[in-house]
Amino acid sequence: MKSRMAGFTRNRENFVCENCGTKVQGNGYTDHCPECLYGKHVDIAPGDRLSECKGTMVPKYSIYERNGNFKIHYKCRKCGEEKDVKASPDDNRELLERIIG
Repeated sequence: MKSRMAGFTRNRENFVCENCGTKVQGNGYTDHCPECLYGKHVDIAPGDRLSECKGTMVPKYSIYERNGNFKIHYKCRKCGEEKDVKASPDDNRELLERIIG
């Protein structure tokens, strides 16, 4: 199911993490595995699913906290694109805190 907000397409999609095998229930904002924090390079703009790359997005060392929220810095294993995404309240907090740069 897709819904469109200004600059963002909300996609409620379930998926199996290609890194750790966790079955993830998407809520429309889910863009990475809450257990291992890995993602998949599927978007050009958030939620559009237009990227042809489909590479694994690896959470890098530069995870930081801003305004009380974590952001995760990703790098695609396939094409090298880097981007920051918001951490979810369901994300593995122990892992987030462990890999803060």
